[in-house]
Amino acid sequence: QVQLVESGGGLVEPGGSLSLSCAASGFAFGRQWMYWVRQSPGKAVEWVSSINEDGERTYYGDAVRGRIAVSRDNIKNTMDLRLNNLQMGDTAVYYCTRDRYRLESQGIQVTVSS
Repeated sequence: QVQLVESGGGLVEPGGSLSLSCAASGFAFGRQWMYWVRQSPGKAVEWVSSINEDGERTYYGDAVRGRIAVSRDNIKNTMDLRLNNLQMGDTAVYYCTRDRYRLESQGIQVTVSS
């Protein structure tokens, strides 16, 4: 069955950096657009990034553009998200997903705090 497992979250100070990774299995990863989304407490799910099948096209949400980079490895079936210059507003549970409108994993907590 489809499995998406995030890792790499944690606590980071404002201005710091963090890398998240998503390990995928159970589907044709290399043929799938992939997304990162996040959800902060009390807020709706927010789209963070998109990456096309071969990783040549990437798109980012307004709130994070210029501070993050998404990449993928279709051999390892993984997708990474590098978060830079993190702010308190980036505190959220981050999810990798095949569909930006549907959560299908446990997510990983990122907390930005001094």
